[in-house]
Amino acid sequence: MIVREIEPVILIGGASFPEGQVNLGLRHAGVVIAADSGADSALEHGVMPKAVIGDFDSISQSARAAIPEAAQFPDPDQETTDFEKCLRAISAPLILGLGFCGDRMDHQLAACTALARHPWQRCILLGARDLMFLCPPSLNLPLPEGTRVSLFPMGAVEGVSQGLQWPIGGLNLAPDGRIGTSNAAVGPVHLAVTAPKMLVILPLEMLDITVAALGATVAYWPGPATGSGRA
Repeated sequence: MIVREIEPVILIGGASFPEGQVNLGLRHAGVVIAADSGADSALEHGVMPKAVIGDFDSISQSARAAIPEAAQFPDPDQETTDFEKCLRAISAPLILGLGFCGDRMDHQLAACTALARHPWQRCILLGARDLMFLCPPSLNLPLPEGTRVSLFPMGAVEGVSQGLQWPIGGLNLAPDGRIGTSNAAVGPVHLAVTAPKMLVILPLEMLDITVAALGATVAYWPGPATGSGRA
């Protein structure tokens, strides 16, 4: 691990994100990490990253000059994205990802894949209007009635739900089959899924609720090496 923190961290990628979103993230996290050219975005938004991780094919020379060399961690691996490099290099109770959803559709799809590939990480990606995270084995979300709840499977997965207008119990969900977008909460929502394959997409206004819910979730998916989940 390159970064070890006992508090949540902000991870900034190279895609654009709304002005003020860093401050939104700083309500929940105090440390900023950058993925490659996310370092330029961090500096442009007035924050100095504690670490920069990536293959360094897109970070500017001016950003490299402004950031201490000891905080730069180049990784030449071309089999993984910069986001994945960061996910495998960060140990923190929660990661808030900015700048991974927006500019390029292929990058956003790659970010979705990275969430499914690293299910032990509690990571929330923030977009301009929505947030997205991988559903843990069991989750309680005290959402207001009428909140949009979209569930998108990244692989074959089943589950049960309470508090959704259209329950998912008994459904076989898959990206090339049945999906669960544009559902809605009729009250507090409980989800339980059989595999680390389900993305949950909520309005950005639900960030505080989501951070609290993931923080209160004890059981999470096991890591790649130890086989033990992060409590």
